[in-house]
Amino acid sequence: MLKIGVFGVGHLGKFHLNNWKEIAEAELIGFYDPNDDTANEVSEKYQLARFFDADALMDACDAIDVVAPTNFHFEWCEKAIKKGKHVFVEKPLANTMDEARQLVNLAEESGIKFQVGHVERFNPAFLAIKDIQLKPMFIEVHRLAQFNPRGTEVSVILDLMIHDIDIILSIVKSDVKLISASGVGVMTETPDIANVRIEFHNGCVANLTSSRISMKKMRKMRIFQKDAYIGIDFLNKKSEVIKLREPQDSNVFSFDIETPGGKKTISMFNPVVPEINAIKKELEEFKNAIVNNTKTMVSEMDGLMAMDVAHQILAKIGTNVIIH
Repeated sequence: MLKIGVFGVGHLGKFHLNNWKEIAEAELIGFYDPNDDTANEVSEKYQLARFFDADALMDACDAIDVVAPTNFHFEWCEKAIKKGKHVFVEKPLANTMDEARQLVNLAEESGIKFQVGHVERFNPAFLAIKDIQLKPMFIEVHRLAQFNPRGTEVSVILDLMIHDIDIILSIVKSDVKLISASGVGVMTETPDIANVRIEFHNGCVANLTSSRISMKKMRKMRIFQKDAYIGIDFLNKKSEVIKLREPQDSNVFSFDIETPGGKKTISMFNPVVPEINAIKKELEEFKNAIVNNTKTMVSEMDGLMAMDVAHQILAKIGTNVIIH
């Protein structure tokens, strides 16, 4: 039985507690949270031991789950790695690039399992297209959210857009060539709205828009490639594919189009979206990597690469940010 300790039991931390309770081969040992009101509520509701000493909780565990504000990530992850504990940490990996690089080096030297909480990798709408060969040439992303003071210790780039940066890096599989970016701070002193264009060495271009002061919610990605269009709606858990028909597309809706080069047959379908709880799935995969001694699905290096692009974007925005 894998012994788990949770660090930070605020809004998202409670979701993690609920899911750990349902995961086989995992046992919640307790939690650490310096906020007395939150800690007392969680102790009573979950009948879970509160540890007042972070070291004591780490010593009692095989793995820790860090769901605390970003500025605590490095301190707790570093300490756990040095104790030989496996680490799951929410995105972004760390507060600064220097901290992130140190964690990557420590994790690789220690041999522990380390996973970063880029939860959209486990969104059922994204998992639904896993069997489709992706060779994107253009990607368009809109991630819009209503304002919530929670999470505003970092910019919208590190709060929201980093989800899409991670997904894009995982499917494009090419180095970044050029980044153009603009951002506006409205409710905070960092960008709350941003538009970014990323050009990759393989010719792919990604255009990302993120806002945390929108009136409506949206989390959509559109992928265009030579033979297909793939739409992913992360919010509503739906996917759609429009592509040139292949022999295996016999059971989907198809129609013919006359083109200057002859007749083309187009197939349209909605891939089956699995009924999956994304947070539970990512925690299960972390546990499986430990139990089976396999690679984590979102490694410390994945977390570092997403952070690196995010910080390049912030550097591009730089002094051009408008503060109202």
